[in-house]
Amino acid sequence: MLAVARKEKQPVEPQEIIKDPMVLEFLGLKREASYYEKDLEQALITHLQDFLLELGNGFAFIARQRRIHLDGDDFFVDLVLYNRLLQCFVIVEIKTHKLTHQDLGQLQMYVNYFDRVEKLPHENKTIGILLCAEKNNAVVKFSLPEDNTRIVASKYELYLPSEEQLVEEIQKEVQKH
Repeated sequence: MLAVARKEKQPVEPQEIIKDPMVLEFLGLKREASYYEKDLEQALITHLQDFLLELGNGFAFIARQRRIHLDGDDFFVDLVLYNRLLQCFVIVEIKTHKLTHQDLGQLQMYVNYFDRVEKLPHENKTIGILLCAEKNNAVVKFSLPEDNTRIVASKYELYLPSEEQLVEEIQKEVQKH
């Protein structure tokens, strides 16, 4: 991610530019308060510049609550973005609950729609980001195909972690390597 930010490398995979977790402290939402997906979406739109910067490099806003009509059924994509560096659509689905396999299936359908209907021949395949309050990596792993590179689940945090939490996370990462 740092090499991409320094323009030393052109991104190829979504994971090279999409943060996990994302810190949405700029929204000003209270950690203890319950809120709905539409509240989180509205806060993101209100602070769109900050959100796009938190996402990473090259993002541009396309639409909010984009309607997809399929054989009499309507579906609404929370946010549609475009990434100039990856040259593809980026679909963002917002969930204020723990990620479920149904959420991933919904996002996969939206990604498939954009790839088959909206994408131009010179553009790359659509990326889907499921922005959730809590994620289960095992559910992500087994809900998506083994060769998945286009759907990313990213947890969001309403506030930066404490110093103790940061030290804990660094120690976990060091132990992995």
